[in-house]
Amino acid sequence: MLAALLMGANNEEAGSGMPPPPAGGGRMHGRFLKVEFPLLRELRHYDWRTFRADAFAGGALALISIPQAIGFALIIGLPPGPVVLAVMVGGAFSALFFTSHHHVFGPTSSGSLIVSAAIASAMGLHAGGLSPLQLAVYMALIIGVVQFVAGLLRFGEVTKFISRSVVVAYSSAIGLTLVATQLHSLLGIGGMPAGGAGGGVVQALLDVVDGVVGGNVAFGDAALGVATLVVSVGARQLFGWRHAGLLVLLVFACVSWAWVVPHGGEAPFRVVGDIQALRAGWPEFEGFSPSREHLALLPSLLGGAVAIALIGMLESASITKGFAARSGQRVDANQELLGMGVGNIANALFGAVPGSSSFTRSAALFQTGARTQMASVFSSIAVFVALLLLAPLFNHIPLAALAAVLVQIGAGMLAPAQIRVACRSTRSDAAVFALTLAAALFARLDIAIYAGIGLSLALFLQKTSSPVLVEYSFDESGSLAQIKDKTQRVLPQIAIIHVEGELYFGAADVFLTEIRHQARDENIRLFILRLKNARHLDASTVMALESLHESLGKAGRHLLVSGCTPDVMKVFRDSGILKILGTANVFEGDPANPNVSTRRALLRACEILGSKNADIRVFYDRRRKSDPPLRSASSQGPAGSEPASGQPDALLPPQWEIDFQI
Repeated sequence: MLAALLMGANNEEAGSGMPPPPAGGGRMHGRFLKVEFPLLRELRHYDWRTFRADAFAGGALALISIPQAIGFALIIGLPPGPVVLAVMVGGAFSALFFTSHHHVFGPTSSGSLIVSAAIASAMGLHAGGLSPLQLAVYMALIIGVVQFVAGLLRFGEVTKFISRSVVVAYSSAIGLTLVATQLHSLLGIGGMPAGGAGGGVVQALLDVVDGVVGGNVAFGDAALGVATLVVSVGARQLFGWRHAGLLVLLVFACVSWAWVVPHGGEAPFRVVGDIQALRAGWPEFEGFSPSREHLALLPSLLGGAVAIALIGMLESASITKGFAARSGQRVDANQELLGMGVGNIANALFGAVPGSSSFTRSAALFQTGARTQMASVFSSIAVFVALLLLAPLFNHIPLAALAAVLVQIGAGMLAPAQIRVACRSTRSDAAVFALTLAAALFARLDIAIYAGIGLSLALFLQKTSSPVLVEYSFDESGSLAQIKDKTQRVLPQIAIIHVEGELYFGAADVFLTEIRHQARDENIRLFILRLKNARHLDASTVMALESLHESLGKAGRHLLVSGCTPDVMKVFRDSGILKILGTANVFEGDPANPNVSTRRALLRACEILGSKNADIRVFYDRRRKSDPPLRSASSQGPAGSEPASGQPDALLPPQWEIDFQI
């Protein structure tokens, strides 16, 4: 419905006499938004060969999606119906917006675990009378709104600021959690651990130990689960069959069906139908009616919802960029984010659970030769048809075999090579990895992602918040050079401090402390800050400069600034610090001759101090014919600007010797 409304807006625009949109498919433009429908562009040139390729890929994807969705229902602790519905509805609606031909949207293992933990936490708060399914639907709406707004605001590339150590640790924690929480079903020890996935890995493992010690293992389920695990792992190792586990599920489902239907009774192991039978039905639009209960639960669900949105962005960027590099296709990260948002909103309006980017199903779509996102649409149709024809068969999938497949998926999320790199590269990476993993295993999954991102950003700010301050002076050859001792200063009363690095808020205090450390030398009467290589000044840096200017002024000392880049000058003008320092005391840099502004600042310094016996030798590159002649600071315009052309050269004090040499 959402896509239809957006498409209808485009149709009205086309019929209003306005120029048609460019060849980028249906498109909505605004100052703060940009929404496209790439699938419409692809349908303009759709042919029979593309249809056959997409139809085959969609059918293969449906065979993989249904058993996986039933498994994810087992993770969340919900009936399989709403999870399978998320495959159909979310997959079809998101396909309208995706630019990647192989991006598949639907329920995932990581998203299911976070949803399960969020539901368990909300139920602990009595959930305001809402059922677990209603909570999951509500989360789908929150996630969808967050992702859609983020896509409109062009936040699709924000994931590049998240450390890979966070991603590796989080993926490892998801894998370990998935393995631990499925051992119950694999061994036939009842259902999920207490509190679902929210109980954590440690609690899940303790429950397994208690079940084994207490003799609660169902040997029929355990034998079936272990057999599924051995066959699927063996088939993958020996023959390279990546989806062998799903084929084993279908085989065991057929065996169970053949056992029960002719003879009646029950199978010797638990099956999906024992939880709640999967039934075929046309997706019905349910809408969403907010209530006081929804508003009261918003704070407790928002953390998990934003975490799923962030993870979805990470997964989307990784999946789409990886397959785009192999297929040569161009993808738009913001469009992928919009597509996921629309998919989750549609899921909520149809009563389905949240979804995200699925690597397994995206890889299947790529490997089966999908050419457009119509493959995802065909997959949704194929899932619906399969449920109409084979719903009783899917109800006979053994839970132990399904848990074995999920255990294999969880183990596959552990990447030893990446873990080794994250732990050995730097201490910062190791600390971020350890904190994220520990928070995921012993706290909550959503807390882990925030803790990892927070620590990685804090360590990054620490690394970049230490600007380099070096004292410079003109040497005998007339070039600026670093000095190691104050006795090397040409003028003992003047210190030229070269500042290099970041000067944003994180570095402001360090910058001010270093300058004040230099100012302990009472012989220095004037400081020249050379900001040629200083970057990203902000309000904190401006306030630090103002504080320094005031403290030096009270002591009868002076502050000049040279080598200012255009960005620095803009900050100076906009903040008002230029007027405070004085326009005659700030000198804009010249990229072609970096030392020119510092030389002018030095002339201004001698003028302020009233030096008459200074011997300053500066060598100047005469090859630039357009360079103006050297002038004393008093003849300059505002902020060290060049004098007007045609103005006679100002006279320099007779004791000053200025040499020009190529």
